[in-house]
Amino acid sequence: MTGGRPSVAVLDYGSGNVHSAVKALEAAGADVRLTRDRAVVLDADGLLVPGVGAFQAVMDQLRAIGGGELIERRLAGGRPVLGICVGMQVLFERGIERGVETEGLGEWPGTVAHLDAPVVPHMGWNTVDAGEGSRLFRGLEGERFYFVHSYAAQQWDLEVHPPFPQPAVTWATHGTPFLAAVENGPLAATQFHPEKSGEAGIRLLRNWVDGLGRAAA
Repeated sequence: MTGGRPSVAVLDYGSGNVHSAVKALEAAGADVRLTRDRAVVLDADGLLVPGVGAFQAVMDQLRAIGGGELIERRLAGGRPVLGICVGMQVLFERGIERGVETEGLGEWPGTVAHLDAPVVPHMGWNTVDAGEGSRLFRGLEGERFYFVHSYAAQQWDLEVHPPFPQPAVTWATHGTPFLAAVENGPLAATQFHPEKSGEAGIRLLRNWVDGLGRAAA
């Protein structure tokens, strides 16, 4: 922590639109660095993995800087990671886009596939059904968040047995139900963009950042 503010590294692997995420995290109370420096990424209180564009392109960029190993090492030590949009999608086993199957990071079982909806991409504001025990959505019941995507994980297959806590799995619907967010121990992710979701998005990020402060204390 820096001056009482939890430190967050935003993984700089070549994804676009990262500066809005940096500004949103700063507004949420974090001391933020956009970096790919291994030591900074591993030592930060929290790591944010952004992502826009295609599943395969994001995976290629992550592999080029050893991003998968950095995420895995943090999670092995119980250190928080938050993925956003395609940064959420690559946490699953695989993605299928335009008939091309790409191996993901495999932190969660399942496949990211095209949304079965009358209008794609799903672009704009939508409500979510927050999972039981969610910390990210605490105080945000009924709020709407901003989505821009054509693909999503549409089922949740991870089995968690006691004494490990059940993940908080949050759903949204656009033509078909899909995973809008998952909170699974130190690993959390949102399909929507908190940094584009106005005050509700800042409050969600603040909920995450506040949790980093408690963990680092």
